[in-house]
Amino acid sequence: MPSLTRFVRTDWFGPLLACIVAIAIIQSVSPTFLSLANIQVLLLALAVNALIAFSQMIIIAIGQMNLSVGAIGGLAAIAFAGAMEVWGLPAPLAALFGLIIGLACGALNGLLVRISGMSAFVITLATLSIYKGVNLGITEAQAFYGVPQAVKAFGSAVIAGPVPWLVAPTALVAVWLWFMLRRQPVGRFILAVGGNEHAAELSGVSIARTVVTAHAISGLLAALAGILLVARLGVGQPSIGDDWLILSFAAPVIGGAVLSGGSVSVAATLLGVVIVAIITQALVLFSIDPYLTQVILGGLILAAVSFNRLRESRFIGRFGRA
Repeated sequence: MPSLTRFVRTDWFGPLLACIVAIAIIQSVSPTFLSLANIQVLLLALAVNALIAFSQMIIIAIGQMNLSVGAIGGLAAIAFAGAMEVWGLPAPLAALFGLIIGLACGALNGLLVRISGMSAFVITLATLSIYKGVNLGITEAQAFYGVPQAVKAFGSAVIAGPVPWLVAPTALVAVWLWFMLRRQPVGRFILAVGGNEHAAELSGVSIARTVVTAHAISGLLAALAGILLVARLGVGQPSIGDDWLILSFAAPVIGGAVLSGGSVSVAATLLGVVIVAIITQALVLFSIDPYLTQVILGGLILAAVSFNRLRESRFIGRFGRA
């Protein structure tokens, strides 16, 4: 059937199938896996981790990488918590302050990439150190504990059943990203630059503006992830974001993103986040050392990259024969 063939060939079919198989296997071994409490834990992790993955995904779309995702998220998180504790700002204004910082840090990354002509790897490696240094300088490695009760309540509140309110901003972001990449000129420009920068420039696309825009969006999403994590934890920890780097790459790559740029999928990236969350939670349920998560994520990235390269070469081979 043509419709079934199209469904199987979608970017998100593979990750969806992997999710279904993983859930079925784990549920058969541990019947508590799909309990309401465990589903809520998975959704809380998904709410933050999806934003982390999206912040890297948008940079992968232009064929670059952002090593400072965690540092930006951590800086925005302590700015959010610190603004409420030290300055007494209301939560909405403090959140806006954190988001502006994330947007500015991301835009600065993009500007430095275009002005210097150096790779985003080098630039974001440098800004990772700068943003983290600013974080530690402000906090002196001490947490902000004066998070208002209303923020903590939002971080633990549920919409209905096991569905927490934290997933609402993430769901809105996912829809917005999908619409932007599929329907908006800026989204098409981002994918065009990632697919072939020279051809995009010849078509009239402003490379500088597109790169800065992508990095600014990345910073904004990382900042939102940091703010939501403060609400979830109820404290502004200076260590927020330190362990985001591997996750930020794992989910998009598992979702089939091409690291050379031009091809990403919001739905597949979201499913990649689900796969990572399922694996992490399974390790907890089976009392396996949680540090093995890093080993498993590294293996998943290697497997996903190898599979994507194989798929890419097969496509090129067929295109050449045609």
